[in-house]
Amino acid sequence: MRRALAFVIALAAGLPGLALAIPHVVLVQNSGWMEPFYSDPNSSFKPLVTELVSSVAQPGDALVLAAFNQSLPGAPSPRALLSEQVDAKSVHGHVQAALQGLETARKPGGQALADTDLGEAVDAALDRVLAGKPGLVWLVTNNRNSPNNDQATAQRNREFYALIHRGAAIDKALAFPLRMPVKGAHYSANGLMVYVFAAGKEGSRALDALLASGRVQRVITEPPARLKPLDRDTVRLVPRRVEGAPGVALAMDAGGRLHADVEPDAVAPGTRIQWQLENTIYPYTIAGATLSARSMLAGENRPIELARHAVQQLAPGKAEPLASSMQLPVAKLPGKWSMEALQSAGSAYVLPGQIELHLAGQKLVLSQAFRERMAALFPGDPLPEIFTPPAEIQASTAVLPLEVRVHYGSGPLLAAIAGALALLAAGAGAAYAYGRPRRVQLTVEDELRTVHTRVGATQPIYDKAGQQVASLKTTLFGHQLIDLREGAQVRLGR
Repeated sequence: MRRALAFVIALAAGLPGLALAIPHVVLVQNSGWMEPFYSDPNSSFKPLVTELVSSVAQPGDALVLAAFNQSLPGAPSPRALLSEQVDAKSVHGHVQAALQGLETARKPGGQALADTDLGEAVDAALDRVLAGKPGLVWLVTNNRNSPNNDQATAQRNREFYALIHRGAAIDKALAFPLRMPVKGAHYSANGLMVYVFAAGKEGSRALDALLASGRVQRVITEPPARLKPLDRDTVRLVPRRVEGAPGVALAMDAGGRLHADVEPDAVAPGTRIQWQLENTIYPYTIAGATLSARSMLAGENRPIELARHAVQQLAPGKAEPLASSMQLPVAKLPGKWSMEALQSAGSAYVLPGQIELHLAGQKLVLSQAFRERMAALFPGDPLPEIFTPPAEIQASTAVLPLEVRVHYGSGPLLAAIAGALALLAAGAGAAYAYGRPRRVQLTVEDELRTVHTRVGATQPIYDKAGQQVASLKTTLFGHQLIDLREGAQVRLGR
């Protein structure tokens, strides 16, 4: 198993062109509690795993498929079934072939069915496979955690759940409860659980992108139950309308970013926004929390005034109205004659920021509909209690990326261009006027003379005897006789 696991790390880190590839480690339970999923001829267990892996693992991704139960001397667990770089044309057939011969495992030296250790399997994937690197770990199980045939499966499941919440390696964890009725020689079951654990921030982003792509939903149509994190993005704000702010419009893009489009002449210091506050943390009801909000724009951290400061009994997927008054950084926006505005003419000057909504004293309870679903899928198991949020998680923050976009028209830019051209023309005219030759008529001792000069020049004037009697100074504004000798007969013109 270790050789196959090391393959994943080398593959993800060393192959050219795989900068965006993410390792997938798929752990498939084959302990005794899984017997009906393997023995029932109508079981869709193996086809489900095949389709899921084929859909989520993309070309270039590193893939390890392994079976797990509980490790014993002579019977290591997990055990690799397949290790490869994913190829779109072959991955389905390879996974199908790897699972075809997989059966329920037995303990070494006897006929007793193997026990289950969920925590051991997840630790092996995180520590030995990913070794602290980002990746996705998939766990397909009936959720019966019974190491050493421990009958206290509820307690073992709680320990497993604590590992998920308190393990620093796992940044995000989801669970997909699925209906799958099967009947075997020893046991019967109604449901199956598929977990996915995102290791590291990059793994979490990869999981978000995977969900957004719809590739998981092609195989699993049930909504995922969030296990972790429970302290961020438990709600989201969706703008409905803007009031009391002429020249300001709000819109949300497909990526969840809020755009505030502001006309350059808008001077309203604040705007009233009607939101929808939506619970995004399925399967939990937000039984109660205290709300506060702030905006961070143009280096300013300002509180947002909310019409109310509490939320109660907000069920998953449900929304309720929330009004707020938000200050816009009007004083920080460039004027329409500023360099920023002129450079943005015809487009928009963008000021990035964000809105933060904080839920203090957050109390989450499992929704009744989810409890009923779990009771139907896993009858007799205290499974919903395992989803109880850790006591230390009592707050959460939702972040809404925000862009303030000021739309400047082309008028100021055209005026500035026209002004610049006028200055250039004036400068060119002045340069021509300064540099062109000038003719000046002088009378020296009743003799009319014509002198050629230029602006800025000073020329000596001589009488008939060859003696300098004056100097002619030429400026942009005219001519002047200077340094006149006493008694000299010199004048401008005739």
